[in-house]
Amino acid sequence: MWDYTEKVKDHFENPRNVGVVDRIDGDGQVGSLSCGDALRLTIQVDKATDRIEEARFQTFGCASAIASSSAMTEMIKGKTLDEAMKVSNQDIAEYLGGLPKEKMHCSVLGREALEAAVANYRGVPLPKSDSPIVCECFGVTEKEVERVIRENSLTTVEDITAYTKAGGGCGRCIPELEKILDRVTRGAEAAPAAAVAQEGPRKLTFLQKAKMVEDAIRNEIAPALMRDGGDIELVDINGNEVQVMLKGACATCPSSKRTLADFVTEKLRELVDESITVKEVRP
Repeated sequence: MWDYTEKVKDHFENPRNVGVVDRIDGDGQVGSLSCGDALRLTIQVDKATDRIEEARFQTFGCASAIASSSAMTEMIKGKTLDEAMKVSNQDIAEYLGGLPKEKMHCSVLGREALEAAVANYRGVPLPKSDSPIVCECFGVTEKEVERVIRENSLTTVEDITAYTKAGGGCGRCIPELEKILDRVTRGAEAAPAAAVAQEGPRKLTFLQKAKMVEDAIRNEIAPALMRDGGDIELVDINGNEVQVMLKGACATCPSSKRTLADFVTEKLRELVDESITVKEVRP
């Protein structure tokens, strides 16, 4: 399970400012349901002072997405638009006492929704609107990648995936992400893409590994168990540990431990990563 701070848990369980403001002056919508996270931020602005009077959000996403959105609305209320625009994704994460690295993209999503809402209020296009899309799976543009690298001092493609999801799907954009990373960090201690390629097989990002585990269980492991009256459910992935729940005949079978060790574990190591371990979770 993710190691969430008490403040993240509080903003997830008791989110502030959920909904839509009474008078929508700015409306920012980012992400998409197909990508797993979607966020809408609406703001009500005092036109005389350019100050945000109200900010409310609606989101479809994980605990970190809800907590980040809730925190952001609390942080920007009462600020002028210019002051609010200085709130970074790192500020949002720090306000919450930190976020797991793999969930930092949630704080970036909140910052992007704020930019979209302010741009909508001011009637100007978003800076990234004329930037080519690098990651087709998650609709991430070149400018978005460049920005998170600079603002968060990212040094690896895995970092980029954690902050934007780019590279976490099919992986075809990873060579381009490496080029962008090299270009942005040139002059710093960043290895060029050619040097990275010489290090051996590319390490899977968390999102890539999670998708491969899900596919392996759904397409290979579960069908085999179901033929004998059993089933399996993916519960969580924590690093290289895959937590599963055996169901049906497998749940009560005396040979369930052997099933996990001899079949499930070996299949995941074969199809995903040889370092994977499997832990059974019981209801």
